[in-house]
Amino acid sequence: MTLHRIAALAEAQAASGDPWLEFLREPSMSIGLYVLPEGAVDGQSPHTEDEAYIVLAGRARFTAGEELRDVGSGDTIFVPAGVPHRFHDISEELRLVVVFAPAEGSRAPG
Repeated sequence: MTLHRIAALAEAQAASGDPWLEFLREPSMSIGLYVLPEGAVDGQSPHTEDEAYIVLAGRARFTAGEELRDVGSGDTIFVPAGVPHRFHDISEELRLVVVFAPAEGSRAPG
């Protein structure tokens, strides 16, 4: 068993200066904390793995393919591999747990 506390992860992510902190990696999945401040630009591109977001805090809009949704604390979002997606119109800092299955980048060519 592995236990991770969100408060400790948030401290580590903030100290890193990077919005993304991967904290668990196995061949079958990877999990990280993704934090986007109010007004930030989410510059991600489609992933080669399925992805789930769990919104811990914040408010924004989310576009996946042609779908647009308002999202906030308590929401869970699933995005299949290859679908373009991003957060935008971030009105409150977003704190997200992100799960990739299989592990992020494991299906990437090369």
